[in-house]
Amino acid sequence: MSSIPDSNVRYHCMVIGNPIAHSKSPDLHQAFAQQTGITLSYQRQYCPNDVDSFTAVIEAFFAGGGTGANVTVPFKEMAFALCQQRGELSEYARLAGAVNTLAIKDGKLYGDNTDGRGLVADLLSQGVRLKDANVAILGAGGATRGAILPLLDAQVKSLHIANRTVEKAKNLTRLFDTDRLTFSSLTDLPNDIEVIINATSIGLSGDTLPFAKDMTVDFAYDMMYGKPSAFLDFFKAKNAKTSDGLGMLVNQGALSFALWTGKQVDLTDFKF
Repeated sequence: MSSIPDSNVRYHCMVIGNPIAHSKSPDLHQAFAQQTGITLSYQRQYCPNDVDSFTAVIEAFFAGGGTGANVTVPFKEMAFALCQQRGELSEYARLAGAVNTLAIKDGKLYGDNTDGRGLVADLLSQGVRLKDANVAILGAGGATRGAILPLLDAQVKSLHIANRTVEKAKNLTRLFDTDRLTFSSLTDLPNDIEVIINATSIGLSGDTLPFAKDMTVDFAYDMMYGKPSAFLDFFKAKNAKTSDGLGMLVNQGALSFALWTGKQVDLTDFKF
C-alpha cells in the first residue's frame, strides 16, 4: 500500500553505466518511492567509458543538487578510486574494491557497496541457511570480492572461492584475516558444499560446466537474471533449490534507497 507523497522533499537520483538502456533501476526505485511516499526522479545516465567523463558526470550531478547515484558496469572501480581520492568509503566498499552507490555524506562524496549485502538478504529471504553452512562462489572478480564480507558476517562455516585462474582466487583470500576462506580451480570444488553461488558467465557461452556429474548442493544461486542459466539447470536436475539474481538487485537497491532517503523499504511480498 503506497503512502501519500511528501511534496516538500524531492529526491534526484540516477544510475550511471555503459550500456545503460537495459537498467531496471529506475522502475525499481520508483516502486520504492511509491511505497514509502516520497517524490523521486530517477534517470538512466549513459557515460563514455573513461575516467574524465565519469568524473565530470558525477561532479555535475551532485553540484546540480543530485541526491544519490547507483553505479554499474564499467564504472564501479572508477567510483571507488574517485571516493578514495576525494571522499570516503564504507568498509564494504573498501573491501570490495568497488562502489555501486554514491551519496553526499557530511559534505563529502561517499561510496558504498550494497551488492554483497543484497545477495545475502535475498538468500535469507528465500530461507537459505547461511549460518554454519559451507558456501562456494564461482569467480574471483568484483562481484565475488563484494560478497565475501557480507557472507562472512552471515556466519558461514566456510567460504570457498573457485576460479579458472587459481592465483586470483588465492589473492582474494589474502584480503581477509580468517581461516574460513579457501580457494581452488573451478574443477576442484570441495564435496561438502551446501550453497553454491555463480558470479561468472559460466554456461552462457556454451562452455561445458566444470562440475563433477555427481555433484549436489542444497541451493544454487546465479547472480545473473533474465537469461537462461545452464548453471541453474544443472542443479535443478539434481533436485536442488535454485534462484537467479533478480532478488539481489531488489535488495541491494533497497539499501541504496535507504542511504539516500532514510526510508526503509518493506520487501515482504514486494513484486517487481
